Amino acid sequence: MMKRVLLKLSGEALAGDKKTGFDEATVTEVAKQVKTITDKGIQVGVVIGGGNFWRGRTSENIDRTKADQIGMLATVMNCLYVSEIFRTAGMSTEIFTPFTCGAFTDLFSKDKAVRNLEEGKVVFFAGGIGHPYFSTDTTTVLRAVEIEADAILLAKAVDGVYDSDPKINPEAVRFDEIHIQDVIDNKLAVVDLTASIMCMENKMPMLVFSLNETDSIINTIEGKLNGTKVTVS
Repeated sequence: MMKRVLLKLSGEALAGDKKTGFDEATVTEVAKQVKTITDKGIQVGVVIGGGNFWRGRTSENIDRTKADQIGMLATVMNCLYVSEIFRTAGMSTEIFTPFTCGAFTDLFSKDKAVRNLEEGKVVFFAGGIGHPYFSTDTTTVLRAVEIEADAILLAKAVDGVYDSDPKINPEAVRFDEIHIQDVIDNKLAVVDLTASIMCMENKMPMLVFSLNETDSIINTIEGKLNGTKVTVS
């Protein structure tokens, strides 16, 4: 059984069928699953994408740096909301950002984050890494490495890693297991290239599954993954 994991939640998946904003039923279900695994003593860090509010440059009139800053703030909003739902479900939480965010969040420190995890809190990492040109994929791997997580749990809208985009190609084949080097060599869209290389260099495995499947987070933790294991050794 894993002791500490970094859970990456897709912003779009949290929006449910609405595709934007929040679907409270979806978030509440995630909270129930995370409560189940934290009750088993597993420490959980969380990164959430911002795609339910903002995806990159939506206009050529917006500078890339500014567009990325908007995306960082979208992830802060997501973490504030999801954190509050988690608290309603009976968990203690803490939100860290790499930049000062008034009284909303705490400034990121590895020592403080690990201390909170060891105290049983669910720790949210919002705001990306605080700089443009880096995605929440990169944030996920960076924070997972920093907190010395056993694995990254990638809860996405798609149920694993495929040899091509299953939304476009109905004949796409899902991998049960694939090495990170093959992901990089074949440019498979698990996480972006920077994040993939960081996983390879730091030996950080990933478990990729669908957030929309019943009890998918619990099943993955219990070794009943219905998705793809991305290996690093």
